[in-house]
Amino acid sequence: MEHIVIIGNGIAGVTAARHIRKNSDKRITIISGESDYFFARTALMYVYMGHMKFEHTQPYENWFWKKNRIELKTAWVEKISGATKTILFTSGESMSFDKLILATGSLPNNFGWPGQELGGVQGLYHKQDLEKLEQNAPDHKVCKRAVIVGGGLIGIEMAEMLHSRHIPVTFLVREDSFWNGVLPAGESALVNEEIMANGIDLRLNTNLEEIIDDGNGRCKAIKIKETGELIACDVVGLTAGVTPNVSFLKESGIELGRGVQVNRLLETSVKDIYAIGDCAEQREAIGRRRPIESVWYTGRMMGETIAQTICGNPMEYNPGHWFNSAKFMDIEYQTYGWVSGRNKPDFEEQFHWRHPKEMICVTIAYHKDTDEFLGINTFGIRMRHEIFDRWLTEGRKVDEVMTYLKDANFDPEFYKPFENAIVKHYNQQRGKQIQPVKKSWKRIFA
Repeated sequence: MEHIVIIGNGIAGVTAARHIRKNSDKRITIISGESDYFFARTALMYVYMGHMKFEHTQPYENWFWKKNRIELKTAWVEKISGATKTILFTSGESMSFDKLILATGSLPNNFGWPGQELGGVQGLYHKQDLEKLEQNAPDHKVCKRAVIVGGGLIGIEMAEMLHSRHIPVTFLVREDSFWNGVLPAGESALVNEEIMANGIDLRLNTNLEEIIDDGNGRCKAIKIKETGELIACDVVGLTAGVTPNVSFLKESGIELGRGVQVNRLLETSVKDIYAIGDCAEQREAIGRRRPIESVWYTGRMMGETIAQTICGNPMEYNPGHWFNSAKFMDIEYQTYGWVSGRNKPDFEEQFHWRHPKEMICVTIAYHKDTDEFLGINTFGIRMRHEIFDRWLTEGRKVDEVMTYLKDANFDPEFYKPFENAIVKHYNQQRGKQIQPVKKSWKRIFA
C-alpha cells in the first residue's frame, strides 16, 4: 500500500490528509512535534484571553483520526533524504515514505537583535509560544510591562492579548504608520487611532536596538535605536513577521529559496516530494500574488489541490482572487482583490470614505485608465465574498460596483447601512451622479 507522509499538522497538512482519505485507501501518516492533534492556530489568542479552552480549538474529536485511518506521529524531524525516501527524527528513529508532503509552516523572524535569546523574549506562532506567554505574562503583577516589536497582524494580536490582562504594552513599529506597506494611508491612520484608544503605547518610526539582560538570563528592558531610551519590561514579543520553516531541509537535495520552491502542481525539485502552505514558495508568479502566502485559506486550498494530484488527478494550484480578513482590536477588516498600501502601482487609483464619528471606513481601488474595479478594503462593515469575487472575475467597472454596493452588504439586519453615504462621497469626489440600487443579492447569481 502506498505510504503518504505529511510533515506538519496545520490546516494545509490536515486538509491534504482528509482529502486524500476521501479519494483513496492509501496509508496516511501526519507528523508533528508541536501538538498531538490539529488545532486552529488563529484561535490561540482567544485561549489566552479566556474566551475558550485549548481543547475548544481542535475542530475534530480525538477519535476522528483512528476512525479515518490517519496515523498520527508526535515527533520532531531532523532531516529527510529524497534519494532514499527516508525521514530521520531527532529521537534517532526513522520512517520511509512513497510520497512526502511538506506542510511545515512558519517560524517567527529574528533579526539578530542582541539579547533575543533571553528569557521572557518570544514570538507568537506555535502552541509552545502560548504556553510561554502564560508563564511570562500570567497577569499584570508578574509582568509589569511588555514591549512588542513589529507592526503586523501577529503584533496587534499579541498587544490585544496582553491588554486583556491589564498588562501595559509598548508597541514598536518601524514604519511611520501601522502596516502602511499593506494598508492605504487612511486605513493605517484609523488603526493607529484604534491602538492608542485602547491604551497601547504606540511608537511609530521606532526600531529596537537591543534587549537588556537582568544579569540572570532574563530581559529587564529594551533600548530604542533612534533615541537610546530604555523601556523597562518583563516580556518582549518579537512579531516582525514570519519565515518558512525549512532550515532542516538544507541537506535534503530539495531546491530552496526563502521557502520550498514549487511549481503550479506544488511539486518540489525532488520527485514524489511536494510542499504546501506557509513553507511553499511559488517559482512562477500567480498574478499579483506573493510567492509565499502565510494565510489560512491558501493553506487549505493547497491541501485540497495536492490531494487531487496524489490521488492520480494532477491539478494546478489556482487560488483565484486575493481575499483575507482580520481584526484590529475591535475593528473587523476584510479585503477582496488588490488595494495597495504606500507603494501602489501607477495605474491604481483609490476612493476612500470614512465615517465622521465611528471607526468605519472603505477604500476601493480601480484602474485609472479603464475604471476597472481592482479591489476593496472594508473596516467595520461586512461584505459578501461571493459578490466581489464575481465582480472581479467579470472585470466590472467601479461605477457599477458603487451602483450595486448595497447588494454586497453582509451586516446583520439591525446594523445601520452606510452605502448611501459612501456613494454620495464618491459622487462628490469624482463628479458622478450614481444612484445606489438594491436587488436581492441571490438574484445576482441566478
